[in-house]
Amino acid sequence: MRIEKSRLAAGAVVAALLAGTTACTSGGEPAARARPAAAPACGNGVYTWSDVDRRSVLTGVAEKQTLGKGGGALTHEVRPLRTPRVAVDFDRGPRIDAKAVLRSLGARTGDVGADGDATGFTDVHRPAPDPRTGGTEMEGAGTFVTYSWVEQVVADFQYTCGSGERSTGRATSWVVDGSGVLECSVPVEGAKEGDPALAAARFSCGPHAPAAAPGEGRPVRRASS
Repeated sequence: MRIEKSRLAAGAVVAALLAGTTACTSGGEPAARARPAAAPACGNGVYTWSDVDRRSVLTGVAEKQTLGKGGGALTHEVRPLRTPRVAVDFDRGPRIDAKAVLRSLGARTGDVGADGDATGFTDVHRPAPDPRTGGTEMEGAGTFVTYSWVEQVVADFQYTCGSGERSTGRATSWVVDGSGVLECSVPVEGAKEGDPALAAARFSCGPHAPAAAPGEGRPVRRASS
C-alpha cells in the first residue's frame, strides 16, 4: 500500500500498528515491532520404541486356476485384500509431526539411511502398490494361485517432549512389495505360520490343501519390486 507522507491520517497509523508493520516516531525510533514466531510445540524430544514388528503380509489373492498338460497363462486377476498404509495413529498427548515419527522408526529399523533417504518410508501420501500382476506363464499342469504381498513394519512409540509432555501412538509403513504363484497340491518350501503364501493357499485352495500347511516342498515362485 502506497501512502503519501503529507496526507497520513491518524487512522492509517493505527491500522499500520495493528497490522504488525513498523511505524516510526518523529525521532526515528520504532513504534511497533512484529511479534516473534512461536517456538515449535513439543520440540527437542526423545523417542522410545517398543513392539517393533516386521513381517510379510498378504495384500491380494486370485481365485485358483487349473491348467492342463503343457500349462499356459494364468489369467485370474488378483483381488485386493489389504491396503498397505504409511501412517501414524496417536493414542494420547500432543500430535507431533508424522514424518518425523516415521523417520525415527526408519532409523530404528534401518529403513532410513543416515543421509535421511527414506525411499517412501516416511511418506504418508505414498500410494499403495497395485496388487495386480502381469501375465504369468506356467509350463506344467496344476491348480495355481497368484498372490501379492508387502513387507510391513509396525511399532509403538512414546515421544517425550523437551517440556516433559508425552505423546504415544503407533507408526506403520512398508518397504517391499511383490507377488508369488503357488500350486495347491504342493507344500510351499520353507513356509511358516504367517507366511503370505500359506494365507493365499488357505484362502483360494482351501484350508486342507497341501499348500496350506507349513512344510517342505517345491519352491514357491516369488518376485519383488
